[in-house]
Amino acid sequence: MDHAKTTELLDREAIRDCLYRYCRGIDRADEAALRSAYWPDAHDNHGAYRGSAEGFIRFALGVFKTGPRNIHQITNVLVEFIKPAQAAVESYFTALQRGPDKDGEMRQMLLSGRYCDLFQKRAGEWRIADRTVVYDWLEEQVPAAVLETERFGPRQPIGAPYPNDPVYAIGKHRVASRDNAFPAPNGKTHRWDDNL
Repeated sequence: MDHAKTTELLDREAIRDCLYRYCRGIDRADEAALRSAYWPDAHDNHGAYRGSAEGFIRFALGVFKTGPRNIHQITNVLVEFIKPAQAAVESYFTALQRGPDKDGEMRQMLLSGRYCDLFQKRAGEWRIADRTVVYDWLEEQVPAAVLETERFGPRQPIGAPYPNDPVYAIGKHRVASRDNAFPAPNGKTHRWDDNL
C-alpha cells in the first residue's frame, strides 16, 4: 500500500475517533472529551443553538448539571476529503435524551439525524471546524416513572457521568502486553503466549 493511501486511512480513523470522543463527552458529561472534538474557533448549528462551539459546550455543561441521561450512537460515517487537511463528513446519529425541561418536568426524546461536519487537520490532529445537525426523526417518549436503580435491577453497573462511569476505571488498570513476562508459580518466567 502506498504512503498516500495509508495516510488517508489513518486520517479517516482519526476523524471517526473524534466523532466517538464527541459522543463520550456529551453522554458522560466529560468536558475534556467534548472540547477535544472541536477546534476552539469552531461553529455549531445544533437544533435551537447556533453559534460558537465554545457557546455550545457552555450550554451542554449547564445541561449536565440537571443530571440528564444521554445516549448517542454514530453510524454510516462518510468521509470525503476536500483537501489534504479538510474533509466533509456526514455521520448518522441516533440519540436518546432524557432530562428536565425548563419547568422541571422530565422529558424524553428519541432523535435521529445526521452530523454534517467540516473537519480540519491542524498540527496533525483532526477536529470539527463547523457542524450542522440535520434532524431526520424526532419522537417524544414517556419517561419511566421509576428510578433507574429499580428499573435496571441486577443489571449493574449503570452508566454514569465523568468520572464515575466504569469506562474511566479501565485506564487505571495496567493491562499486560505481549512483551510482559509473568512469574510462574515455579519462579520461572512465563509469557502469556508460551502455550500457544
